[in-house]
Amino acid sequence: MANIRKRQTKEGEIYYSVQIRLKGHEPQNQSFKRLTDAKKWAQLTEAALLEGRHFKTSESKKHTLGEAIDRYTKSELAKFQEREQVRRKPILAWWKTKIGHCLLSDISTATISNCLDYLSEHGADQGRPLAPATVKRYLLAISHVIKACQKFKWLHHDPLKNGIIELPKERSGIVRFLDDEELARLTAACKQSDNPQLYPAFMLAVSTGMRRAETMYLYWREPTIPPTGTAWGVVNLTEKCIILHQTKNGNRRRVPLAGEALTELQKLNKVRRLDTQLVFPSPTHPQQPIELKKAWRTALRQSEVVNFRWHDLRHTAASYLAQSGAPLLDIAAILGHSTLQMVQRYAHLSDNHITATVEKMNQRIGGA
Repeated sequence: MANIRKRQTKEGEIYYSVQIRLKGHEPQNQSFKRLTDAKKWAQLTEAALLEGRHFKTSESKKHTLGEAIDRYTKSELAKFQEREQVRRKPILAWWKTKIGHCLLSDISTATISNCLDYLSEHGADQGRPLAPATVKRYLLAISHVIKACQKFKWLHHDPLKNGIIELPKERSGIVRFLDDEELARLTAACKQSDNPQLYPAFMLAVSTGMRRAETMYLYWREPTIPPTGTAWGVVNLTEKCIILHQTKNGNRRRVPLAGEALTELQKLNKVRRLDTQLVFPSPTHPQQPIELKKAWRTALRQSEVVNFRWHDLRHTAASYLAQSGAPLLDIAAILGHSTLQMVQRYAHLSDNHITATVEKMNQRIGGA
């Protein structure tokens, strides 16, 4: 129950001291110049405590969300893998710029929801709306900061815990891959490109299904100082494979090399530069990967392949694997997916192989 006492300062000013003690809760104290304000605060605070909505007023009103983000960055962010740290830093910086001035006591479900709506409609820095999956990452990042505030004793409860935050629904994954005619045209265009590194990079990507960063940050031997915040790997021509030491999901992966992709790497190895270990170095900055955007766009235009991104080469590799009868488990292993859910989008492409398998089984049953 609340206990309100009338007190007097040394200067003779009257004020009212309020103390609330409830079983299971820390004592709450506050002082007011007017009795009516003291009674109102006591009533509201008691109700909030009983309903589980109250958090320590003094600390939550002393610190802003920006201060919380700074402390979280120093003490909590280092617990994540380096790639995740790199991914979260700009997200946290956006939250700090957007509502970092707000006191923790003012943070609510509505505050966060409004920010997420803004991201969905206007984006962060590029002025383009963010995809639902990216908006979720922004929510996850700020949720971790708020949970950390409870650990810091700056908040007594999570203001987002009981609130309802509606996120935009994620669209089902659209798989764009090359058919045989498109593949032939684009292969020819890449081969005829003025940039001699486009064709081997293209062939490697479409043959192995490696991600763009995994392809661009390939080395002939392990670098003394590996790149940070990105995937990278080493070519092993003796064993005809690539060892990816750092990947998107953090797992080491072995990628087999065969056919044209292997041939092209063998050619590059014979004429490789001596001032860098990168397989695809920039002509002007040999310690950085080459930028292939201009050559890639030209090849797409010349081959008349539309609505196609470099990342879709990964889908193309997976799709051809599925159509060749490769089990989904093998496709997941080759592409480096951590779950089978990611490769379910290619399941329908192996229908003919599954049908043939069922027919073969029934022929055996009938013969028996």
